[in-house]
Amino acid sequence: MANIKSAKKRIKVINKKTLQNKIIKSALKTTIKKFLAAIDAKNVEEAKTTFVSAAKALDMAASKGVIHKNKAARNKSRLSAKLNNLSA
Repeated sequence: MANIKSAKKRIKVINKKTLQNKIIKSALKTTIKKFLAAIDAKNVEEAKTTFVSAAKALDMAASKGVIHKNKAARNKSRLSAKLNNLSA
């Protein structure tokens, strides 16, 4: 355990930020799972609406630094490919 006051504060701040990042990442995974479930059910309308929310969640997570921007772009590309295959 830290003895210096600034180190104690850093521990508190890091714990708070870690919790916030976990919340964002968990919500991101949930939206992606909803999209994949709509794809599996072959529900095109629901897949389109959930794709928009999944892309938005990916962009938000990338902007917050929770995930890397290239990972967000890669995931959006893969999800859109699945949506296009369903529509075609």
